[in-house]
Amino acid sequence: MSRLPILCILMSSFFAGNVLADFPFFQPINPPRPVQVMAHRGLAKQAPENTSAAIEQAIADGVEWVEIDVRLTKDGHHVLLHDATLDRTTNGKGLVAETTLAEIEKLDAGSWFARRFGGQTVLTLKQALALAKGKINLYLDCKQIDPALLAKGIVEAGVERQVVVFDSLETLQKIRNESSGSSLALMPKWRNENAEAIEKLSPAAIEFNVADVTPERCKFWHAKGVKVQAKVLDADDRPEVWDRMIAAGVDWLQTDRAEEILARQALKAIGKKPAKIAFHRGAGRYAPENTLPALEKAIILGADFVEFDVRTAKDGGLFLLHDGTLNRTTALKGPMRDRTTSELTGLDAGSWFGRPFVGTPMPTADAFMTKATGHVELYVDAKDIAPDVLVQLLRKYDMIDRSVVYGGVDFLERLKKVEPRLRRMPPLGDPKRIDEIVARVEPYAFDTKWSILTKPLIDRCHAANVKVFSDALGANESIAAYQTALKNGIDLIQTDHPLRVLRAMELLGNK
Repeated sequence: MSRLPILCILMSSFFAGNVLADFPFFQPINPPRPVQVMAHRGLAKQAPENTSAAIEQAIADGVEWVEIDVRLTKDGHHVLLHDATLDRTTNGKGLVAETTLAEIEKLDAGSWFARRFGGQTVLTLKQALALAKGKINLYLDCKQIDPALLAKGIVEAGVERQVVVFDSLETLQKIRNESSGSSLALMPKWRNENAEAIEKLSPAAIEFNVADVTPERCKFWHAKGVKVQAKVLDADDRPEVWDRMIAAGVDWLQTDRAEEILARQALKAIGKKPAKIAFHRGAGRYAPENTLPALEKAIILGADFVEFDVRTAKDGGLFLLHDGTLNRTTALKGPMRDRTTSELTGLDAGSWFGRPFVGTPMPTADAFMTKATGHVELYVDAKDIAPDVLVQLLRKYDMIDRSVVYGGVDFLERLKKVEPRLRRMPPLGDPKRIDEIVARVEPYAFDTKWSILTKPLIDRCHAANVKVFSDALGANESIAAYQTALKNGIDLIQTDHPLRVLRAMELLGNK
């Protein structure tokens, strides 16, 4: 007998869905990580849950899975909504089960979270499957479904290897029956009294609550080719629990803090970083830029430097703000320079970003320095502050030796006269100006334009005892671009995508 018929027999046996064996899940990240992350309802602290924005942010971060909730409309269509009603996450009212798809499609599913997400719509399952195809895996938390319709939709979308379906044992068995001839990955909830029934179902994965996870249970199910997922949400969503679950042998962690788990694992794998990382305006991808939550998140994610923008109020108060006006990130309008300290103190700088940050104030420089001192170095973008005032601020918190100041050559010359020890960083866009700028400023580093980064340029700067920092913002935020710069000897990468930089370092160290 030829090898082809044997292969066909083996494949048909597997796809009959009754064999406990390693399910061939799609791997969005290669090489795959030993423990994968499931972002609960997408990146739901950065974008409205269960929407395309929440899924796309997870894809951009290199998350392997998103957990999404599936419900039936009145006229029999699957849509992504966690609650039984429309009230909390849309501008509609009433039960999902009593509303037609046409009615739901007209709703705004983003403005409740933040104005910038206005126009986000409720996704159909079909749309979610198409969005995820070839990019990210989906955990379907089936709140109310039609088993036959669900199975048909997954198969027709061609994403069987990218989906695991979670529901009761009874509903999962119906899905199994409806998907004969194709392979769908099923995932029941572990309960000790249901162990025998779970085994008869032949699932691809099992979800455990943290209290039920043991090394012995992980080994038992791994021996049968079954993945183990730990639900580390709410009070269990913290580093000591993640570490305990990983040590026990789980394969997947369902979390609201995907970025923190990924960063934690990457930092362990990297050890000593080949270059430093500066987080642009704090961790401005995960919290409102230039706020204390953005600073706190940057520290958690392993920032070496936090870049922030400092400006002066009408009466001399110092606050963090990138733009010259208050328009984009606060409820006030007009130049910050025209407002007094009392007007700016407590000003909401979080609502524009998302509901979890409503009421987050635009911080004073003092509040920021208090939180940063002893945790991270400072990358100061001196937007609108006098050199002597900046020096006084940094001296107050004993941060002269742990700060680098970005500014124009003229500003840095004045700063040098006030405090020669303070590290200075002018921009470098033209290599022909290196000698001139070095003579005038004696820089600690150049903020080098990414497009001119080459090994000869970096070597030349190093020969002049000047470090090379660069902003990998926008189109340059790719693993390949970071790795080229790292190989060429860059000293610091400033980024809006810290998880990508960490992944680039991790992969570079594994080569």
